[in-house]
Amino acid sequence: MRRIQAGSALSAFGLGFTVPYLYVYVAQVRDLGATTAGIVLAVFAMAALVVLPFSGRAIDRRGPVPVLLVASVVAAVGAVGMGFASSVSAAVGAAALLGAGTAVLQPALATMIVWCSTPAGRTRAFAMQFFLQNLGLGVGGLIGGLLVDTSRPGSFILLFSIEAAMFLVLAAIVGTVRMPGSPAFQGARPSEGGKGGGVRALLGHKAMVQLCVLGFVLFFACYGQFESGLAAYGTEAAGIQPSTLGIALAANTAVIVAAQFLVLKFVERRKRTRVIAAVGLIWTVAWLIAGYAGLGHGSQAMATAAFVSTYALFGLGEAMLSPTVAPLVADLAPESMVGQYNSAFALVKQLALAVGPAVGGPMGAALHGPYIVTFVLFSLGITFLAVRLGKRLTPEQDQPSLAGKPSKVVARHQPERKVEAAA
Repeated sequence: MRRIQAGSALSAFGLGFTVPYLYVYVAQVRDLGATTAGIVLAVFAMAALVVLPFSGRAIDRRGPVPVLLVASVVAAVGAVGMGFASSVSAAVGAAALLGAGTAVLQPALATMIVWCSTPAGRTRAFAMQFFLQNLGLGVGGLIGGLLVDTSRPGSFILLFSIEAAMFLVLAAIVGTVRMPGSPAFQGARPSEGGKGGGVRALLGHKAMVQLCVLGFVLFFACYGQFESGLAAYGTEAAGIQPSTLGIALAANTAVIVAAQFLVLKFVERRKRTRVIAAVGLIWTVAWLIAGYAGLGHGSQAMATAAFVSTYALFGLGEAMLSPTVAPLVADLAPESMVGQYNSAFALVKQLALAVGPAVGGPMGAALHGPYIVTFVLFSLGITFLAVRLGKRLTPEQDQPSLAGKPSKVVARHQPERKVEAAA
């Protein structure tokens, strides 16, 4: 487990070097224009949507390790190709490889964590992964910012080379991991879903379908707005300086890093669906504060503080979700479909991240009031969907800590004559 977590953190560290600067690199450094940069980002996202439906079945059939090794090499080739891309076709091809490779890494890593953990320890394992990935992204982005120089394409070649090296390090570390012969599942299995696996069985599992709908709303209302709608709203409506966006993102990461394990103790003793419902209420408050920042009549300093607080509250919600949602996906999955369940949820996340900016960007820039109202309603929808999902889960799926509690049933005393007769 330690090696899996270390490899996951290093891959996030590599991504942090390049993700914040991909648009600037293609549009300005390589002088390919804003349109090409938009196409490259779209291809990066679309590649993930193409490969994720197939990756889950490959993980279940071949195991997560071989799939992750192939994905790491593909991502490394894409990173190197992007560093040397000087034409539109080269940039688009490299983006396709990089997007496809990185998309498969997450469900493969999630499946490895599931196979190497028990339901009791799964919550803490996924919380640790989320913590280390955010730390890696933050540190990588910070170091990348110190190395990057838009006047020197060579500085970007260095960044993409470091990213590629981290993918290969991930492959080397995971290649040394000896996985157990079968998933370490203990506890309830979904009573729904057809035999034989596949998409039909997954769609027949109503609890998983409801969780996917909930996941789409979660990612659409939060991650899908960070760098598009919310950023546009902050600069246009609230008058936030572009440099403040970096401070807000730093506040988001700082809250995640600082609160993750404090929140974990709170989450482990409570029902997962109630925790998710609480996240919806926290994000409702965050959007209302964002509304004050853009639509209120306070000073610019107060608007800036409110906007940064919005990102901080989002971070608190993310810290509560990391030990909740991913382990729930694992606990709902049959043993033979862990990879498919993880890949399906990753696909839902990718769809939300693709639709979120397309919807939120124009609204955040021009329709300030409707934008806030829309996402306040989406956040309240999270609470509603979480409560509804709780009705479909078994007590152990909703609160794994119950599985470890001793039974309260008192053994009945047997008459002495029956014991003698048995003897």
